Amino acid sequence: MANVVVLLYSSFFTHVLFFACLAYTQSIVVFQPSFVITTGPVVTAVLLGNTSGISLSLRTVSPSNTTGNIGSPSCVAEETNWVLTREQLGKTAVQVHLRLNQSLHLCGNNDTNTDCCQRALCILEALQVSACVDGTPQASLLIQAKIHALLVPANPGSDNKTVIPNQVYQPLGPCPCDLTSGACDILCCCDKDCSNEDLKLFSTQCLPGPFGGQVSPAPDYQCSVQSTENSPDWFPFLCVNSPPENNPYLGHFYKGGTIAPKPGPSFQSPVLSAPVPVDVYIQGNPIFTLNGQYFTVPQKVLGLCVNNAPVAFLKNFNYECTTLLLSCPTGYPLQTLSGNLTIKVKNGQGGDVVVDVMDEVAADTSPFISIIDAVAPTDEMLVCENLTLALDYKFYWKENGITGITLTRTIGTIILNSRATLTTKYSATFLNGEFSGEPNSGNPGYQVGRPVIAGIVEALDDNTGLIKRTSVNVWKPVSDGLCSTAGMKPVLFGENSTSGCLLPVSRQNLTQCSLLRETVTNLQADLIAATYVAKSGNPDFLTMADWINISFVTLNSSKAMENSTSTCYDIPAHLHIHIWSVITSVVEGVPQREIRVLQVSNSPSNWALDCGGGAISSCVDPEEPQLFSITSSVTFIDIPINTRPPKTRFYINFTEYDCNRNDVCWPELAFPITKYYTGEPFSQSLAKGMILVFFFIVASVLGTPWRQIRQAWNSSAL
Repeated sequence: MANVVVLLYSSFFTHVLFFACLAYTQSIVVFQPSFVITTGPVVTAVLLGNTSGISLSLRTVSPSNTTGNIGSPSCVAEETNWVLTREQLGKTAVQVHLRLNQSLHLCGNNDTNTDCCQRALCILEALQVSACVDGTPQASLLIQAKIHALLVPANPGSDNKTVIPNQVYQPLGPCPCDLTSGACDILCCCDKDCSNEDLKLFSTQCLPGPFGGQVSPAPDYQCSVQSTENSPDWFPFLCVNSPPENNPYLGHFYKGGTIAPKPGPSFQSPVLSAPVPVDVYIQGNPIFTLNGQYFTVPQKVLGLCVNNAPVAFLKNFNYECTTLLLSCPTGYPLQTLSGNLTIKVKNGQGGDVVVDVMDEVAADTSPFISIIDAVAPTDEMLVCENLTLALDYKFYWKENGITGITLTRTIGTIILNSRATLTTKYSATFLNGEFSGEPNSGNPGYQVGRPVIAGIVEALDDNTGLIKRTSVNVWKPVSDGLCSTAGMKPVLFGENSTSGCLLPVSRQNLTQCSLLRETVTNLQADLIAATYVAKSGNPDFLTMADWINISFVTLNSSKAMENSTSTCYDIPAHLHIHIWSVITSVVEGVPQREIRVLQVSNSPSNWALDCGGGAISSCVDPEEPQLFSITSSVTFIDIPINTRPPKTRFYINFTEYDCNRNDVCWPELAFPITKYYTGEPFSQSLAKGMILVFFFIVASVLGTPWRQIRQAWNSSAL
């Protein structure tokens, strides 16, 4: 709003540095700038030097009538319309602010308010700010203020909307040549700003056509259009007398309405509305606490971990978040209290449920810690007690409500002497009774990208079986890639994959080959704990017909296993999963696939220490390990579909009517009138075929055979 013109002979920053150094060395004070011309209500300057004990005074000054000079600075303050404030910027700098304490609105004709401007040039005065020490002026700032009043429209618009007239009754732009607001445009006879005297100057030279305002010309059938000389003799009987409002050119455009301005893009953060609790939960709705706030759990959003992400009803999740540990954390979510986690949650049925918290202490915290080797260890030991390592929620639901919530909080103590990353785990599982509310993998057949459903049979009291859902997994390495820290990920239908982890093996381990084989076998067996796999994507867990057995191929060694100090044979290090599927149907263009066979096999490998190159420490030290890979892979195989029936022996041997192996194809004699002929429409082919049949019958009747028959008939009659 304020335009401040500073009169400087060189760069402002150069002067500030120069005067600051000069003022500091000589213990004086100076204003920068020392003279200001302002056209706005705010003025800012800087006082440099030894500002301790400095007081500021403000007064109005005027030049002498005889000499034209302004008197010496004075430490006596006067009452003005300006407010003087100061702000200490440092030991040797003070920022001085002046703000006009008066309205800049122009006074009206009957305005009794004195806080307004009597004329357009509202403020015209000179001000002097003096910096004094013990009543003695040390420096002065001269300000010349020349401020005009603010001109505000008498009738400001109530809103920022454009009203478009109804174009059914009046044109959208009745006068396109009216280009200047509040002034008469020459030759524009439809301009409302033109007076009668102005129109007389160019009334005979008005702009023609729509640009000149003739946007709705009268039609030719109007009685007023045709002149007496050019009109035919029948025109007075057939012309139409109609007011100009009933014009055929109206209504050819979009019907007008009110258009509200749309806000443009902004870098400001949007204003989020307060959460609105719901009475009944449906899938995807956020869960609310008893005080109407979102029930939040740390989750990943757009690849980043968010500490307060709302939990959605019937939406399972399982996330991991990593944190760099430089010091022991003190806030949520790494430091939590059971009392803070025991909160009341709306159950969606008019009541509430309380989160039941159960604590588990992690005896081994190595799966949650990854050491950063880039930084050397230090002697200082970092001990972080009772860190929250995992939060596992279980929501029990029925119909549209929540019947219970249990939370298993895993805590542990972390001891470090170097930098490390902490991996915390957060999950939520919705259970309908005791059954997990996991989604199906298709309906009815498997869909690509959905998990393969496996199961384990659990016996019930009535000698019946119930399939407990589980999954077929492959390795999911994390952080250092070791099998001890690696996780497992489910096999996704139709997606081939290969993954693995690393197992440390020392020379001493290679002397116990049977134990090593058993260890690797148990690691690979943990990937597939199921014994059945579902045929379709939505199996019935009480119907065994929807499940097939998983085929496990036993590893048979082709040679005797030999124990050696450096080599172990037939280690089941490679797990292969082969899945055969077939397309059984198509639903709305989507093929429905069904699993027919799932086979699990192992490929043996021989493990021996690699003592070549510079890696000889493990060959010398029996405790020094080397890393050996354990892999898992999954391969999907499509079973081809043969929809054609098998050929019979007669069809194979009899070739007379085989069009592919004969020059003459009798079955295609009537091909043009069959539905397989697409050279022309079927109706035309049928009509032409019927015409040919008609000509054939006529030719037969009128031909030689019928003539002989008639002659014989006539002879016998005689």
